[in-house]
Amino acid sequence: MTTNSSLFETYGTKGRTLYKLYASFILTCILFILFYRLTHIPLEHYSWTCAWISLFASELWFSFYWILTQSVRWNPNHHQTFKQRLLQRHGNELPGVDVFVCTADPVAEPPALVMSTVLSMMAYDYPKEKLSVYLSDDAGSELTFYALCEACKFAKHWIPFCNNFNVEPRSPNAFFYKSCHSSSNLPITEEWSKMKDMYEEMINKIDFVVKQGQVPQEFKQQGFSKWTPQMTSGNHDAIIQILVDGNDKNSIDIEGSLLPRVIYMAREKRPQYHHNFKAGSMNALIRVSSKISNGPIILNVDCDMYSNNSQTIKDALCFFLDEDKGHEIGFVQYPQCFDNITKNDLYENSLNVISKIELPGLDNWEGTLYVGTGCFHRREALQGRKYTKGYIEDWNRGVDRTCVESPCVLEEKVKHLATCTYEHNTLWGKEMGLRYGCAVEDILTGITMHYNGWKSKYMYPKRKGFLGVAPTTLEQALVQYKRWGEGNLQIFLSRDSPLLFGHQKIKFGACMGVSISNLWAANAFPTLNYLLIPPLFLLSGMSLFPKVSSPWFIPFVLVFVAKHTYSLIESLYSGNTFKGWWNSQRMWVLKRITSFLYATIDNILKLFGVSKLAFTITAKVNDEDSSKRYDQEVMDFSSTSSMFVIISTVALINLFCLFGGVMRMILNNEGTNDDALLIQVVLCGLVVAINVPIYEGLFLRKDKGCMPYSITFVSLGISMPVCMLSMYSLSCV
Repeated sequence: MTTNSSLFETYGTKGRTLYKLYASFILTCILFILFYRLTHIPLEHYSWTCAWISLFASELWFSFYWILTQSVRWNPNHHQTFKQRLLQRHGNELPGVDVFVCTADPVAEPPALVMSTVLSMMAYDYPKEKLSVYLSDDAGSELTFYALCEACKFAKHWIPFCNNFNVEPRSPNAFFYKSCHSSSNLPITEEWSKMKDMYEEMINKIDFVVKQGQVPQEFKQQGFSKWTPQMTSGNHDAIIQILVDGNDKNSIDIEGSLLPRVIYMAREKRPQYHHNFKAGSMNALIRVSSKISNGPIILNVDCDMYSNNSQTIKDALCFFLDEDKGHEIGFVQYPQCFDNITKNDLYENSLNVISKIELPGLDNWEGTLYVGTGCFHRREALQGRKYTKGYIEDWNRGVDRTCVESPCVLEEKVKHLATCTYEHNTLWGKEMGLRYGCAVEDILTGITMHYNGWKSKYMYPKRKGFLGVAPTTLEQALVQYKRWGEGNLQIFLSRDSPLLFGHQKIKFGACMGVSISNLWAANAFPTLNYLLIPPLFLLSGMSLFPKVSSPWFIPFVLVFVAKHTYSLIESLYSGNTFKGWWNSQRMWVLKRITSFLYATIDNILKLFGVSKLAFTITAKVNDEDSSKRYDQEVMDFSSTSSMFVIISTVALINLFCLFGGVMRMILNNEGTNDDALLIQVVLCGLVVAINVPIYEGLFLRKDKGCMPYSITFVSLGISMPVCMLSMYSLSCV
C-alpha cells in the first residue's frame, strides 16, 4: 500500500487467478504423463526400454523446470514513480550520481559508438554538479581517449541543445539517425541541421583517427604523453585523466552552465596478472570514483547502451529516496532493450518475455536480477556492506567539487587504486565490489547483494530507459548465450546457488526464480534427447507414446496445446508478433542444443580443472552484407562454427526420419502401428517446420549467408549413417 508521500507505487498484474487455474490444470496433466511413463515401461527389448526411460527422464526434468518458471508468473509486480514528489521534497539536495561506462576493444566497440553513449549520459536532465561520468577503457587505447576528448568539446554544444529543445533521446547518433527529430519540438530546423553537421564533423574526425590506427601529432593535446610506443592493450600503466572538472574554466558549456565531470580511466594491466575482465574494471572504477566524486548512487552501462530517457535518474531515485522502503533497496534494474530489433525478432534478441514477465515476477519476491547494464546501485551495497535495519544513508556525502586539489594532483593520488596488484590480499572480488570467477559476474553480484540483506526493484518505464545494439548474426547470438548459460550454471553449481543454499537468506520464490536462468544450460541434454530419440524410433516404426485411441493420449495433447497456446499469448502480450513467437521457438531449440550444450560441457570440464574462464566481447559492427541480411530477416550461417554442425545434423536427422517414417506408414499394409506413431510424426514434423531456414541455408540459398559447404558435407556425413544404423538396429527388435 502506498501513501501520498510515497515516491513510487507498486501494483500487480491482472488475470492472475485465471493463470493459477491454468497452471494447476497443466500440473495435473503433467502428473498423469509421468504416471503413464512409470506404469507402461516396455520390457520387450533393451533399446526400447532405454529409450522409454530416457524420455521419462527428460519429461521429469521439463516438469521440474516448468514448476520453477511458475515462481515468476504467479504475481508479477510493476511500479510507477512520482518524480514531482521527489523534486518537491528534495529540490537541490539530490544525491550525487556516478555513471560508469565500460569499453574494452576499439575494434569490436567503435569509439564513435561509445562516445554517443557517453554524451547521452552527460546530457541527463540532472544537476550537472551532481553528475560524474567515468569511461573505463580496458584496452588502454589512445584512440578511445582521443574520441573522449572530442566528445567533451562537442558536449559544450550538445547539452545546451538538449536542454533548450527537450531532446529525446540524448544520444546524438540515435537522435539524428534513429529517431524522428520532429518529436522533440524543434521550432527551427536550422538549429537541428547545424548541430547534426557539428556531430558529423566530430564523428568524421574520430573515424579518421581510428582508421589510421594512431592519433596524428597535430591532433594530440595535453594528456597523450602517457601513451608510449611500447604500450599494448594487455600491458600498460594505469592512466587516469580528469577531462572535465569543476575547478577548470573549460568545464562550462557555451551558455556558461556547468558541465558534468568526465574522467577517463585505463587500469593497469600486466600479462602475469589476471585482470578479471569487466568485473575487475568495474571494481577499479568503484575505488577511483570514491576519491574523485564518491556519488552515493552508481549507474553502470555497457558502452553501446545509450540513455533513451533523460528522466531515468530521477525515476531510479524515487526508489532509493522513498521514506518507507528506500533504505532497504540495494539496486534498481532497468531492462536490456535494443534499437536494432527486426520486426519479427529474427534471433529473439528482444528478451521481451524475460523483460516483461520474468523480471517483474522476480520483483514480486524483492529479488530481481542485476543484468550488468542499465542498473543503479547504492554504492555502499555494491561495495559489500550488509543491510541492517538501523542503516541510514548519507545522501549528501561526496567529494566537494570545489576542492582545491588540481586534476593533475588528484589523478596521481588515485592512480594506485587502479593498479593490478592493489587487490592482492583484499576482499575485492570476494566480498567487495563485483564478484570474480564467473562468466556472469553481474548475476552473481546481484545474488550476493540479496544475501547481504538488500532488496532490489525492477523498473520498466513507458519510455525505455536504455537502448543498445543486439547481435545481428546467428553465431553472435549463440556465442552470447553460451557465455550466459555457462556463467549461470556455474552459479548453480557453486556455494552461492540460490536453489541449493539460498533459501535461508532470501525468499524461496526468489530462489526458484533466479534458478530459471541458472539452469538454462541444464536443458541441453533433455532437449537433445527429445529431438533425437522419437524421430529415430519413428523411422523404425516403434512407438514411444500412447495410441490416439488410448485415454493416456489426452494429457499429452492437453499439455502440448495448452502450454504452447499460453506461450503464444504471453509472447503477443509482451510485444512480439506471431512470427516473432515462432522465431523464438526456433531460437530456444537452437540455443539449447548448441550454446547451452557447450556451456554444460565447459562447466563439467571446469570441475576437472580442464577449462578456464574466458570472456568474449560481442562485436557491435558487422559487414554490409551481414547487416542487410539481418534487416531482411534472413538467417546468417556464414560461419564454420561447430555449433552449425550440430544444428544442421539435428535438422537433417529429423527430416530423414520424418520422410522415412511417413513412407513406412504409407507402405505398411497392416497399419497396426500408425495410430501409436501419430505423436512422433507430429513432433518430428514440427521440428522440421521450425528448421525450414536451416534447410534453405543447406541446400537452396546461394548468397554469402548460406551454410558453408564444409558444414553441409559433415552434417550429411553424420546424419545419414546415424539414421541408417538406427533403422537397421531397431528393425531387428
